[in-house]
Amino acid sequence: MIANHIHDALAQVRKLQEFILARKLFRGYSGPARMTGGFVALAGAFVMSRTMFPPSPVAHLLGWGGVLSAALLLNYGGFIWWFLFSSQARREVTRAMPVVDAIPALAVGAVFSMAMILGKHYELFFGTWMCLYGLAHVSYRMSLPMANYAVGIFYITCGSVCLLMHTPLTNPWPMGLVFFAGEVSGGLVLHRINYAAKGGSLDEP
Repeated sequence: MIANHIHDALAQVRKLQEFILARKLFRGYSGPARMTGGFVALAGAFVMSRTMFPPSPVAHLLGWGGVLSAALLLNYGGFIWWFLFSSQARREVTRAMPVVDAIPALAVGAVFSMAMILGKHYELFFGTWMCLYGLAHVSYRMSLPMANYAVGIFYITCGSVCLLMHTPLTNPWPMGLVFFAGEVSGGLVLHRINYAAKGGSLDEP
């Protein structure tokens, strides 16, 4: 009898922990927007792999700059919409603060990019971007599910391989495939928590 009461109490504690964690999750990012960004990266890699595309590193940098711009527009456009119109955000700045967590890693990525351009170390671009983007994911470990943390580890692992192999900037497929897989996976994670919030349940139906 006592054992049954203890078991029930532990089950209630676990449910309470799940409820508290679910309340803490940040739901300001759009799953579909992020998945679309993955398809944009894949499409960009396809375009840059064509023989008609200029083979110079500068051209590929501009190409990936266009992909980055589109991804930022999609993801932060979705975030701004959420902040302005979602009943969860209610335009309260404190609810949007998790966005700041990724800024240090992304800012360092911008500095590294400038240093690599000035030094013409183009073979380090893909690995550096992947690793720092992975670290940006890791920074959300308290506000997004552990599955998002796993996506960050995936980016860091792929980035480390690219750094060690000195992957050339003019081969767009490593970047395109890694970001396609990572963004689609990350988008599914975001879609899951946002769908659960709308349905009032922690689990998928």
